[in-house]
Amino acid sequence: MPDWNKDGKKESIEEICYGTWKSIYQYIYYKVQNREEAEDITQETYVKAISYLQNGSVNPDKYIGFLKTVALNVMRDLWRKKKRRGPIVDIDTFIPKENAVEDHSENSTDRLMIEHAITQLNEEQRTVIELRILKGFSVAETAGLMNKKEGTIRVIQHRALKNLANILKSNNLMGGTTDEST
Repeated sequence: MPDWNKDGKKESIEEICYGTWKSIYQYIYYKVQNREEAEDITQETYVKAISYLQNGSVNPDKYIGFLKTVALNVMRDLWRKKKRRGPIVDIDTFIPKENAVEDHSENSTDRLMIEHAITQLNEEQRTVIELRILKGFSVAETAGLMNKKEGTIRVIQHRALKNLANILKSNNLMGGTTDEST
């Protein structure tokens, strides 16, 4: 059923849609920021509004405002459905290790145990570990800072790492067991 426009001429639904679609689409796109979703919502808006437009329930001067209200209601309905439904997960392509949330508390505990183990090394070994591993100095730089030969630094580092591994193993941090039967 045609509608009367402000000039007193009859307006078809096609003319109403043609005259309003661009501003309605832009309004929806601004809200959803996705072309496909904006197109779908725009179509759904006109489907829901068409009966009101056909029977003359809407003043022609208020088409845009009416259609924006309908569009907003359509968007809210979709958002509610998505919120209730939650994210869609394809169980066949779901990889638990890639989607797992990292447990930082375990890392903090490990770090504290390693820091404690380093304090159990002698001062020379502790210094080499701090300079070489924690601060990233080269063997030559570490030797220069400690007034030692490069070969000596390598030996100290090797012994320090071996002692550190034994300390951590005895604390059961490196997967070692305290049970003698294994």
